[in-house]
Amino acid sequence: MLEVCIDSPESGLAAQAGGAERIELCSALIIGGLSPSPALYTALRNRGVTIPVRAMVRPRFGDFLYTDAEKDVMLEEARAWRAAGVEGVVTGALNPDGTLDADFLRAFMAASQGLRRTLHRAFDLTVDPFAALETAIDLGFDTILTSGQQSSARKGAALIAELQKRAAGRIEILVGAGVNADVIRELRPLTGCTSFHLSGKKTLASGMTYRREGVPMGLPGFDEFSIWQTDAALVGAAKRALLD
Repeated sequence: MLEVCIDSPESGLAAQAGGAERIELCSALIIGGLSPSPALYTALRNRGVTIPVRAMVRPRFGDFLYTDAEKDVMLEEARAWRAAGVEGVVTGALNPDGTLDADFLRAFMAASQGLRRTLHRAFDLTVDPFAALETAIDLGFDTILTSGQQSSARKGAALIAELQKRAAGRIEILVGAGVNADVIRELRPLTGCTSFHLSGKKTLASGMTYRREGVPMGLPGFDEFSIWQTDAALVGAAKRALLD
């Protein structure tokens, strides 16, 4: 399984052209990925993207300790995505002590009944990854996206391998964070995992010819005249590495 996270129709087309088997649909990948709009999903389908799509359900940037109001939004999004016809949804939520918020996630499972579900990298911030693994399985998640609780999958390879072993086929361990063709070749034999997640992005220059500098519209320090977009060639290289 090669999954590509994208936040634009152009990236979705590139992911499919490169051989991705599944898309994680987000907005704002530059800050880790937030909930996208249903209109973006419609645009993908209208432009010929046919591979399965799992939609992110993450209402804001930052930690995964959500208020009751934020949880209401997430449940409503889950119901909306079920109506929209996506293959699955991607989410996660934590308690203050670093355990999975099983009570809320159980409600989320009910709201998204009939869809596939991925537990995203909130998993990587849990206090006990092996307890979180069992909780995720008990809740009914199909997939855990993880870097092995490190800043990159390469650094977390030892834990990823142990998670794959303990999962014993009960749940898909999806390796993410810093993944490219070389990382796949390195980590596949080390971890035993055959599912990988990447953005495969390249940086494009904005088409703006008039540029007013010094008026930031978002996060400081980011070049707002650069565009991140999935590159079909990078996805294709990752796909070949997975099949080698």
